[in-house]
Amino acid sequence: MTRVAGILLAAGDGTRLGRPKATVELAGLSLAERGVRLLRDGGADPVLVVTGAVPVELPGTLAVHNPDWLSGMGSSLATGLRALSGPGPDGRGGAGVTAVVVALADQPLIGPEAVRRLIAAHDAGAAVAVATYAGKPRNPVLIGRPYWTAVLETAGGDTGARPFLRSHPGLVTLVECGDVGTPDDIDTPEDLARVRGKLSRD
Repeated sequence: MTRVAGILLAAGDGTRLGRPKATVELAGLSLAERGVRLLRDGGADPVLVVTGAVPVELPGTLAVHNPDWLSGMGSSLATGLRALSGPGPDGRGGAGVTAVVVALADQPLIGPEAVRRLIAAHDAGAAVAVATYAGKPRNPVLIGRPYWTAVLETAGGDTGARPFLRSHPGLVTLVECGDVGTPDDIDTPEDLARVRGKLSRD
């Protein structure tokens, strides 16, 4: 039986947005809470939240602080993978975990079914699985444990798993998720207003 962990990247200070994204509320839930729900409802366990600009403590999650959060998303991904590779903040780390699903806190319109589909692809033998929307690869991304070290070797600054994915196309299984959500990013106040409008219409 596979055990897939979740990593939510929620460290940024939201420079263009004007406030840390993790604390922004949408329909009564913060973006961090929505990201945790996405991973948990999709079947990921345990769920790690990588923090930086502000502390994020949510029930049932493991908060891991990235001291280099200012350098970008890649350092947060590396922080999360290292936490799962070692003893971790709970003393267990990633014991028994066969893969991890990585999601971003600023994409609240992605549905948990996307995570379920990635995990199902992993259960069926996929080493790496990437959610696509109308055929375009986006997030979340599932990475099998045997490849964490390779991802760590290239992740850093604002570069996450993309260099690894591009250099190992034969490992990647694309999983269409456009029917269960959209990967809209919230980077600016205008993005936030647009996402709020979509949520109210739904």
